Amino acid sequence: MNMISPGLSRVALIAGPTASGKSALALALAEKHRGTVINADSMQVYADLRILTARPSAEEEARAPHRLFGHIDGAEACSAARWAAEARAAIAEAHAEDRLPILVGGTGLYLRTLIDGIAPIPEIDPAIRAGIRALPVAEAHAALALADPAAAARLHATDTTRVARALEVVRSTGRTLTEWQDRREGGIGDQVRLAAMILLPDRAWLGERIDRRFATMLATAEGEVRGLLARTDVPADAPVLRAIGVDEIGRMLRGEWEADQAQEAGATATRQYAKRQYTWFRRQPPGGWEVTAETDTYENLSKIERKLFQ
Repeated sequence: MNMISPGLSRVALIAGPTASGKSALALALAEKHRGTVINADSMQVYADLRILTARPSAEEEARAPHRLFGHIDGAEACSAARWAAEARAAIAEAHAEDRLPILVGGTGLYLRTLIDGIAPIPEIDPAIRAGIRALPVAEAHAALALADPAAAARLHATDTTRVARALEVVRSTGRTLTEWQDRREGGIGDQVRLAAMILLPDRAWLGERIDRRFATMLATAEGEVRGLLARTDVPADAPVLRAIGVDEIGRMLRGEWEADQAQEAGATATRQYAKRQYTWFRRQPPGGWEVTAETDTYENLSKIERKLFQ
């Protein structure tokens, strides 16, 4: 991934776990430097859940241009490849309008796909996919150990989705998933002057913030969850249904849980998700992406300004 490169158009990137203050920082940066805020969160793309996914409010969106927020219907699925193509277009639009593109979100896969590019893996043979997906995970992992020993050693033996994906790729294409990923194409990393900041605040501070935020969501998001669950055109495996809070509030609406049970379950699930994000952002990004534990928006604003305009 390219870092600051003279002569190229600037792009700001603000990443980190949920509830870490990314949106406030992005909006402050956009207001001060004529920016366009571009969503990089895999759940905030869906129109059905503004409150539950912590999308910017209508008032916040009116303060600066926002792109790729709530633009996809919940009956659809958004892939990393689709988002990356849309993000490239939004960045180009911002540059054409002499605005600063500001990517903000916590979906590492989306960001890596946009900046590094995507592996050009051919379509998987449907018969091979169906056969592999029908295997017990232990059997699939054993088969992977023969076909792609490195992947089998890297993946947990009970990771059904990733084991199946690695096995179907090598069986269908004759090349391992790693070999395909080494041939990534379409990334913008060498085409922009990227200033990246990762917010990794104190975990105790983050946990308390998550608890408070989910309590507010629980009290205000019932209507949008009820509306989503009432739709008959949303497939059972639609990604939007996996948004944290949909199941928890749904159980409460059906009378299966009391509000305090939904609150505890939702806050716990959010904390676990934030922990995974925290780990990813500590281990995955390259050198040059500044990491900060600072929780003050304006202190972080000064930091990212220094990276952008040094």
